Amino acid sequence: MTRIDTTTQSQTESISFEFDLPHRPEKVWRALTDPSLLAEWLLPVVGLALEPGAQFVFRAPPHPGWDGSVHCRILESEAHRKLSYTWVVGDIDTVVTFTLMPAASGTRLSLVQSGFKSTQKRNFNGARYGWKMMAGNLEDLLARIPESAGTI
Repeated sequence: MTRIDTTTQSQTESISFEFDLPHRPEKVWRALTDPSLLAEWLLPVVGLALEPGAQFVFRAPPHPGWDGSVHCRILESEAHRKLSYTWVVGDIDTVVTFTLMPAASGTRLSLVQSGFKSTQKRNFNGARYGWKMMAGNLEDLLARIPESAGTI
């Protein structure tokens, strides 16, 4: 997998990455939308439905000052192409968008998390670090799971 952090030094509102993955868009889409697979590379998820307006929650272990919940709402879901949802933790209210594009080598996956306020630089940097780490988890997961949805 090729990972390119396309976030510029001057950016403080949005984080952006491009990933070249040697897997078909259908397989990448499964990793982004199947609750059991999400739990393996991102976070356990409760109540995920892919209809616009549907609400769901990612659950992480609680830490001091945070109950471990990430509250989300689907904004857009176009199978194998685009997934966008709100990502709300306390006063951090951002939007995460995944865009999948078929490529000769498999899939080009774009990830953008936007909506950080200028006063949230620490959160911005934490999210940027977190997505880099999660990208490695996603790469490992995609290497392990079969191509066909019927063989998980």
